Amino acid sequence: MEAYLDNSATTPCYEEVRDIVVKTMMVDYGNPSAMHNKGVEAEQYIKQATKVIAATMKVQEKEIFFTSGGTESNNWALIGAAMANKRAGMHLITTAIEHPAISEPMSYLEDQGFRVTRLPVDRQGVISLEDLKAAITEDTILVSTMYVNNEIGSVQPITEIGKLVHEVNPKIIYHVDAIQAYEKYRILPKKMNIDMMSVSSHKIHGPKGVGFLYINSKIKCNPLILGGGQQLGMRSGTDNVPGIAGFGEAVRIGYENLDEKVAKIRNLREYFVNELEKMEDVTVHGMKDNQGAPHIVNAAFLGVRSEVLLHTLEEKEIYISAGSACSTHKRSKSPTLTAIGASAEELESSVRFSFSEWTTKEQLDYCLDTIRQVLPMLRRYARH
Repeated sequence: MEAYLDNSATTPCYEEVRDIVVKTMMVDYGNPSAMHNKGVEAEQYIKQATKVIAATMKVQEKEIFFTSGGTESNNWALIGAAMANKRAGMHLITTAIEHPAISEPMSYLEDQGFRVTRLPVDRQGVISLEDLKAAITEDTILVSTMYVNNEIGSVQPITEIGKLVHEVNPKIIYHVDAIQAYEKYRILPKKMNIDMMSVSSHKIHGPKGVGFLYINSKIKCNPLILGGGQQLGMRSGTDNVPGIAGFGEAVRIGYENLDEKVAKIRNLREYFVNELEKMEDVTVHGMKDNQGAPHIVNAAFLGVRSEVLLHTLEEKEIYISAGSACSTHKRSKSPTLTAIGASAEELESSVRFSFSEWTTKEQLDYCLDTIRQVLPMLRRYARH
């Protein structure tokens, strides 16, 4: 049996997504900027995807901008908004557990003269609203937090954060990295005080290499990519029609019976966590019960290095992660686990399991049975 439990890294595409990607590559392959019929045909795919995505969030279609993925969306949101609003202030706020696609642009902006405050989190990976309020100054122009942490599945109180930020100063921009949250939660930016939001396609059974950035039409944000003026001049470059069309189709399918799909995943997570906690010397990180994200479980198997467990399970066709997939090849101590106060032993022995609507209880049982079988052997080997 194969058990793919690394869905936070990427998901397999829906068959319908595959079909529309092939069609827009082989049949409706025109450049959407062209004035002839082939261009018009291609443009319709972009319009349809935009319509579908905007409807899920009840925002205007003109507020959706397609990118090459979550990393570009995050970079654009932070750098574009910071540069467009720097006359109003040079202070930015984020958290200590952000994905590198946020933390690295923040470090870049520090090199450009901006001041960055990184808020601490508690043992569950959640910031304090009091800390946030205390950090805001007259110089603050942007706050950026992830909705769901990609490693431990902690969930920030997004609506409360946005409300607090805008009550203190309505001009402060609130950006949300929703890459692990979109299609796990119903996100309504206007109601939730979100000014900008990043999403990636390949986390929701869409193609890789495409994402979007939602930008409230009232927000000032500079473009990062200049050229032919596509996407209202905000993001130039020939539109990735196959990627965008596939993304839109993935969203359309994903939102069908969304609540039932999420409930199924959450039930699987609860079952999996309960079984892990029965094992000796296993610590589950992050938020418990229904507070955490429905699809992510991070656990430390004390006495076994994370890479050893990962490759042992891999031999049984069980696929998991040892940290963020985006930085897996340059392994270092996880900033997230460090921030929540994990011990040195926990840092060395933590792995992530992540589920999708295609995950089954049979797969989880196969994974659990395999872990029970290999743990004693791996621990004996480690002690020698």
